[in-house]
Amino acid sequence: MATSSEQATLLERARGGDDAALEALLRTVQPQLYRFSMKMCRHTEDAEDVLQDSMIALARSFRDFRGGSSLSTWLYTITRSFCIKKRRKSKFAPAQEESLEGLPSGERERLESATPDAHAQAEAAEIWQGVQTGIRQLEPTYREVLVLRDVEGLSAKEVAAVVGISVAAVKSRLHRARAYLRDQLAKQPYSPRPGCPDIRHVFSQHLEGELSADICSNMESHVQACPQCSAECTGLREALAACSTSPCEVPTVIQEKVHRALRTALDTLPE
Repeated sequence: MATSSEQATLLERARGGDDAALEALLRTVQPQLYRFSMKMCRHTEDAEDVLQDSMIALARSFRDFRGGSSLSTWLYTITRSFCIKKRRKSKFAPAQEESLEGLPSGERERLESATPDAHAQAEAAEIWQGVQTGIRQLEPTYREVLVLRDVEGLSAKEVAAVVGISVAAVKSRLHRARAYLRDQLAKQPYSPRPGCPDIRHVFSQHLEGELSADICSNMESHVQACPQCSAECTGLREALAACSTSPCEVPTVIQEKVHRALRTALDTLPE
């Protein structure tokens, strides 16, 4: 996958009239946009439509990008708009089940080889599937911030720009979404013990840089001494790690379909 600077270079070449650079740029962003579409639409056919519509829109409007935001922000903003339209049309469409068997072979093998024994592999698979189920069950307003931040890796500021809310609102939704994911993996309902903070919320705040050095130090000391809070931090860390292992591969048949539609769209672009 191309780096941000490589994508920016391709964009500049495309704006200068280089059609090959435009096609290359679209190919590099396609996997990210497909993964985002799959998480937001939850239904394969809808995600395919969103990807195709987004790619065509990007091909037709790339000259309008002026660099006022990051390239990723612009890309996800366009794709999100198509996700919202599709979700409104397909409100009652059944959600697609995600499992390790549905992963591309290379991604599945990477997940399975990351743990050395059968028990650990089964546990990792259970965590991964629990997280994917949790993401699907989140309300769209919470799902989009979690997917953009913890799956796609955007900063909270970039997520705010894509969604059109404040950074503080992004972080507030993110904390709730992360806590929900942890609930999906927990063996029993979470209730802080007397004297313990809501460590899930605190840990999420720590990830977003919202805690002072003194508070971080105090929380670290508390976690080291409290088995329950330590287990909660570990569980949340595992859930967020599973978020980052979501596959980023577009099936060949979909690539070919999108390429044909893109080729038609590019042929109609003004010189």
